[in-house]
Amino acid sequence: MSLPQENQRYTYADYCTWDDGQRWELIDGVPYAMSPAPRWEHQEILVELSGQFHNFLKGKPCKVFVAPFDVQLNANNDKNDTVVQPDLIVICDYYKLGGTGCKGAPDLVIEILSPSTATHDKWVKFNLYQRSGVREYWIVDPDSKTVSVHVLKDGIYTAAAYGVTDNAPVSVLPGCEINLQDVFDVE
Repeated sequence: MSLPQENQRYTYADYCTWDDGQRWELIDGVPYAMSPAPRWEHQEILVELSGQFHNFLKGKPCKVFVAPFDVQLNANNDKNDTVVQPDLIVICDYYKLGGTGCKGAPDLVIEILSPSTATHDKWVKFNLYQRSGVREYWIVDPDSKTVSVHVLKDGIYTAAAYGVTDNAPVSVLPGCEINLQDVFDVE
């Protein structure tokens, strides 16, 4: 199939045919080209976060995954027109796993801000994850060394903010706290 065109709507089936070396996300049928490789700080934070989550989840039913990993947020309806690739996700329902990713809302999504994606992550994805039922959404800001944690309650996110000296509790994983000093590598 040819590459996505402006002013057209697409489905996950269309998305699977785009093989141009570019990574894409699809939100409500609208394609978004993903930025080139992120800065090294972004990757260092991702490695540390995934390590802390992996260590906590050993021997537990939940699993952590990092991008690229397709998350089909509305895979179980006729539209199936939304697929994103968050930086990190935690899935506690094994039956959501299949093929190249997850079908349905993960329990936890983490996006690490980059200059080119910050607005998209804070607004478009925030609203998408909230309406899709993602139980917890973290926005990690490498520049300010902060984490905004959004926990879904009655269909609306409530927010808390954590800084570099904090341990951030993970609502969907009781007993799990992420050491942000290690995440932001502050001596």
